[in-house]
Amino acid sequence: MNISSLEQNKAHSRYIVISILLIMLFISPLSVFAQDPDPESIATLRQMGNAFSSIAEKTSPAVVSLRAERIVTQESQSMRESPFGEPFSDPFEFFFRRSPRQRDPREQPEQRAPRAPRRESRTAQGSGFLISSDGYILTNNHMVEESEKIEVELTDGRKFTAKIIGTDPDSDVAVVKVDAENLPYLKLADSDALEVGEWVLAIGNPLGLSHTVTAGIVSAKGRSGFGLANFENFIQTDAAINFGNSGGPLINLDAEVVGINTAIVGAGGNIGIGFAIPINMAKNIYDQLVNNGTVSRGYIGIKFEELTPELASGFGLKEDTKGISVVEVMEDSPAEKAGLKRYDVIVEFEGKPVGKSNEFRNQVAMLNPGTKVEIVILRNKKRKNITLNLTTRPSTAELTGALPQETQKELGFSVEDLTDELAGHYGYKDLSGVIVTSVVDDSQAAEKGIAPGALIMEVNQQKVRNTTEFNEAIKDAKKEGAALLFVKRGRYTFFVPLKLPKE
Repeated sequence: MNISSLEQNKAHSRYIVISILLIMLFISPLSVFAQDPDPESIATLRQMGNAFSSIAEKTSPAVVSLRAERIVTQESQSMRESPFGEPFSDPFEFFFRRSPRQRDPREQPEQRAPRAPRRESRTAQGSGFLISSDGYILTNNHMVEESEKIEVELTDGRKFTAKIIGTDPDSDVAVVKVDAENLPYLKLADSDALEVGEWVLAIGNPLGLSHTVTAGIVSAKGRSGFGLANFENFIQTDAAINFGNSGGPLINLDAEVVGINTAIVGAGGNIGIGFAIPINMAKNIYDQLVNNGTVSRGYIGIKFEELTPELASGFGLKEDTKGISVVEVMEDSPAEKAGLKRYDVIVEFEGKPVGKSNEFRNQVAMLNPGTKVEIVILRNKKRKNITLNLTTRPSTAELTGALPQETQKELGFSVEDLTDELAGHYGYKDLSGVIVTSVVDDSQAAEKGIAPGALIMEVNQQKVRNTTEFNEAIKDAKKEGAALLFVKRGRYTFFVPLKLPKE
């Protein structure tokens, strides 16, 4: 047999083998489908499907589509970065639709001085849910904060204009209300009783698709550290949550709300990691906003950090000791009055062990000012019981040393220290000053070209290197009733004169 014949036989053999494999691949799935499915498995799946259908049918009428309109400037309103690495100007950025500004090719930006940011109206689309028959609705603060008009639509097509009852940026919870009676509403569960692995449903209006229902499980509890809010204790779920689900309910198998869907990991949409505010936290905030219009939180008056094995060893404690260590005691605070000291380790709070620092912070904040609490500390390795009375937690601005809210409104903007990261991002390397984080629409600052990302380098010809120096300079300027700012914005530097109420 010659070589040509051998090659032909080999080719023929390969053809037969490939043909047999293809036939087997084709027949194999058919043989699987030909088998009778397990009746018990099918029945179980049907029962689960029926349960989900029943929950969706029962709860959907109380879930609302929410549209919020507000006036924003053309440029970014916020300096924040997404906790998951994707930059965003503010929580409204994805939902506001507008055509990008087309630059005239003849326009030379380097020849033009900064102009005041252009104002325009944008609309955010999200979700919310009724929790009373007379129209109270829970949603996210980032959906409605500073909105000029809020429209709510029910599943039956009825539309209402809602008013803001109160907002709490520290937790990202807001309450709005529509003027109506006998509305469907949802019952609130005990989110503390929620367990990892439980089935939950998310209902909302992702991407404008009204009353979308998705199912998943509780993936984890007590998630924090994302920078989404000052007080974080998120429920993590793999129930699909997308843009527009913000403010919608996370529901358990008893058709009760366990959380408010708030955020997702992933800039493009759902990747199976979503976060919801526990409804127990939202309940407390709801009660305060409805009754008082504001939220007051308990305050001890300490700076602290979580006890690590290395830190515990440094204190002469066992490495597995759980608690938080007191780093600093604030002057005239409940902690100082009760005798707490630096190096004390708090191991119990109200009879419960203290573990994570974020959990401890939330426990204190959830209590009302004036509440008497019992704590147990370790001091020089000995246990000691301490009783103290909580006071009202100062505002975030006060705690961080920012200007009072009233002064910020007078200026028309807020600032923060210029970090190396911000300096690199905005091209301010080797410069000093304070960076503008937000600007009030229609303020004198906005009209004169100050925008988020601008660097304020001098106040009344005096250099300012941080917020402390800036605050002192503004206080001095109020004595004269005016402040002259030296500002850098991008590649431009310019002066901004501001009028201030004279003191």
